[in-house]
Amino acid sequence: MASNVSRYVGYALLVPCLLAATYVLASLPIVSKQIPGPVEPGLGSLPMNSRARAVYSEDFVEGGAYVQLPLGRVRYWLIGPRSGKKVVLIHGITIPAIAFARIGPLLAAAGYRVLLYDLYGRGYSDAPQGVSYDPQLYVTQLALLLQHLHWTSVRVVGFSMGGAIAASFVAAFPALVEREVVLIASAGAAGPAVPLSKFRHWSFVERRVKRRLLASRAARPNSSETPLEEIVRLQAEHLRGYTRAIISSLHDGLITKLHWAFTSSSWRGRRVLLINGDRDIIVPPNSAQVLHSMLASAALPISDSMSDKGMDVLERPPPDILLVPVPGAGHDLTWTHSEEVAKAVLEFLDTGPTPVAVGRGPRRYQSRATYEAEKVEGGGGSAVGAEGEETTEP
Repeated sequence: MASNVSRYVGYALLVPCLLAATYVLASLPIVSKQIPGPVEPGLGSLPMNSRARAVYSEDFVEGGAYVQLPLGRVRYWLIGPRSGKKVVLIHGITIPAIAFARIGPLLAAAGYRVLLYDLYGRGYSDAPQGVSYDPQLYVTQLALLLQHLHWTSVRVVGFSMGGAIAASFVAAFPALVEREVVLIASAGAAGPAVPLSKFRHWSFVERRVKRRLLASRAARPNSSETPLEEIVRLQAEHLRGYTRAIISSLHDGLITKLHWAFTSSSWRGRRVLLINGDRDIIVPPNSAQVLHSMLASAALPISDSMSDKGMDVLERPPPDILLVPVPGAGHDLTWTHSEEVAKAVLEFLDTGPTPVAVGRGPRRYQSRATYEAEKVEGGGGSAVGAEGEETTEP
């Protein structure tokens, strides 16, 4: 009898430990459900004299390094003063960090500490096998990269699919994101796409997509490729994991299934800049209007309506959303219109938006100086508080 009592006492003592362990595990960042497997290497595995390395140098900007994360090696770059405000640039579905080759240095020259990196399956980063290239994978990649750098918060700039990743990151880890978020020709607002899950033979889909990626030069034999077009073709030629990563990203919710991310209550109290080219045929200009509507609907979840967390979110105002169209720009506006895009981003980050909105639609950008002048004349408006001090990575 005594032995049975002691056994039950042992079980009773074990329960609080298990509950505590469950709480701790639940608070950790969500990682991919798949068991990590082997990886396909990135461009760093190619010979030093390869064309891909010439077009997209491993050191296209200074401050390059690698970090070994659980699902593969990641290439990243840090430019700008260490004491500068932190900004991360997230590229799109086909073009790696070279998409920001012209914008990154402009932000760094303005005093920002800029982080660029290659997403899994692109550029110099590994392509893990046996995983879905979905929002969860890329949110985890960014969270672990920030942890490696000892960055506790950052301003997020996402381009194309990078905008979808940025939105997912805001929804998943709002405490890691500063108030400002910039979405450039952002994906995520499109309607239903081709249901790739209906194709039983993925090898067929992969061959078709790869053929399309390789077609840029064949379609225009008498014209030269741009560096961005060429790096897409070279990745498709040399990186075994590249095409599959693109297909998985299209299939697994980084283009069309992100209503949950753009309507998250985590957007409340934030400032959002939407930049789109008015000649973009990949992410049409009206996509910015759709994103604006989604972001503006960010509301308090019903499940949190009576909780302390819910009350805290309820006290925050709806997101302050600004829209900047770039005349004459297509989808590659970070390359072709880099100065205009960088100027809009810097003015947004440096001076802030107008605190007072007129009407219900998205507002055009107005500088802080213009607003302050109008405020003096009109006697209205409110001030924006000073920002807290940031830490620097070691």
